[in-house]
Amino acid sequence: MSRNDEIATVLEEFADLLEAKGVEYKPTAYRRAAENVREHPAPVEGLAGEGADALKEIDRVGEAIASKIVEYVRTGSIEELDELREELPVDMTALTRVEGVGPKTVGTLYSELDIKTLDELEGAAEAGEIREIKGFGTKTEKNILENVPFARNAQKRDRLGDARPVADAALSYLADLGSVSKLEVCGSIRRWRDTIGDVDVLVASDERKAVVESFTDWPEADATIEAGANKASVRANGLRVDLRVVVIEEFGSALQYFTGSQEHNIAVRNRAIDQGLKVNEYGVFDVSDLDGPTVGQRVGDRIAGETEAGVYDALGMAWVPPELRENAGEVSAAADHGLPDLLEEGDVRGDIHTHSDWSDSNYTIAEMVEAATERGYDYHAVTDHATGPGIVGSVGLDEDDLTAQAEAVAAVREEATIDVLHGVEANIDADGGLSTDGDALADLDIVIASPHAALGNDEGATERLVQAIEHPEVDVLGHPTGRIINGRAGLRVDFDRIGKAAAREGVAIEVNANPARLDANGEAVRAIIDAGATIAIATDAHSPREFEYVRYGVHTARRGWAERADVINTRSSEELRTFLET
Repeated sequence: MSRNDEIATVLEEFADLLEAKGVEYKPTAYRRAAENVREHPAPVEGLAGEGADALKEIDRVGEAIASKIVEYVRTGSIEELDELREELPVDMTALTRVEGVGPKTVGTLYSELDIKTLDELEGAAEAGEIREIKGFGTKTEKNILENVPFARNAQKRDRLGDARPVADAALSYLADLGSVSKLEVCGSIRRWRDTIGDVDVLVASDERKAVVESFTDWPEADATIEAGANKASVRANGLRVDLRVVVIEEFGSALQYFTGSQEHNIAVRNRAIDQGLKVNEYGVFDVSDLDGPTVGQRVGDRIAGETEAGVYDALGMAWVPPELRENAGEVSAAADHGLPDLLEEGDVRGDIHTHSDWSDSNYTIAEMVEAATERGYDYHAVTDHATGPGIVGSVGLDEDDLTAQAEAVAAVREEATIDVLHGVEANIDADGGLSTDGDALADLDIVIASPHAALGNDEGATERLVQAIEHPEVDVLGHPTGRIINGRAGLRVDFDRIGKAAAREGVAIEVNANPARLDANGEAVRAIIDAGATIAIATDAHSPREFEYVRYGVHTARRGWAERADVINTRSSEELRTFLET
């Protein structure tokens, strides 16, 4: 696992502190460099080992930033960054999680009120001190006070997209150990929840001590938190990774138990009790012949435990996919063998929401199409941003730009071996209208309508999205709440009403697979499908690397009980075009 993300995060911190101090231009340069460092296909630490000149092959990385990357890789710190931290000793990450509070605001709050933490920010707002700062006022203070709880909660859980690569790296490392017989992640990360607390890894082995010792030597681990005979915890990439090692005979029952959710496990346990059985992390035990309370963990005759499927089978249930284990009807469905045939990642045949350098990507249409072809997709949709509410500066395309882009798409389509669709991501305004002229939309293959503005106003939000769905040219409602996980709560809307409107109008609802969004989420997906509508799983990719996000979209849809037939981009190119044209 490369250190690209780690290095990019350091550059972003540099940018935030510079902006907080009122430095112009440099913050933008550091953020652009950070973006390209994160996206770079090769490990940046390897280039840094060759010297600053080698780093200049990365776009937007000049001599000054290159030298700082080299300093960080070689020493673990950057002297100038350490000085900035001393000058501005604030919890920048926590404070900027409050909606409306950016680095510049953090700088002002520190200089005026010596605010360094969320608690101090909340206290100042409650005391009415923020409104007294020039340029702030009562409304800003009220907004800060309302959003501090969300920011505080966001600190407690990490995005799935940040945690899953760490989990995959841990699994890969452990799988290479000869002492490991079986392994899997468990907990909320195995259920593909959009946020997770810690990364939990379960291993089966007859050499438990050896596994624990090897785990604490994992090169990706920054520090060992604790280690015992059967368990250990390390810190990796800012996340706590917990390892538990069990005997092979109990791996299945431990996996079922530690995957959760707690509510699911309680329902499973109650079903076991009704059958004279006891289920726990050590196995399934027949306790029907025992008199009195069944005290102890391994009491009774053990009838299952080595495999997870065996645990469920012993209870008369089909194996329950981890994404469904939320006590939302899956236990009775498994008992009746009526679980859905869930969507698989390989069912997705193309990405219908992507961007190019015509808007805010650094990649050409041809490069994105080539990458889609290499993934084995049957089609690819170019859907750059339109101008309108929430789109800054010259990022968005107007009607003339769309006309010109149509020729560029046609030229790429002529050379491509897959179908290339031309579309747009139009913006839904505060009243539910679209930012792009209807005649221009009518000429496109696909129209995605997404909310990018007025995302803090829940009043009338459902009606606003329904109105967009009812627009005659709209094919897909994009990231319907507009949320940013751990950054912005997004709109609170009635997905039952939205699903019914979408079913009536023949519009699909997007599951935006970007791990910062995962919007619509699993609960919303289930409501949409139950209402008779379809969904689209799309990555919103701005680079070829982001096509990999499809896994997060698929598992989010699975949390909503989605099957292949519920997803429009599991269809062939001809079937997709038929959907879009009706």
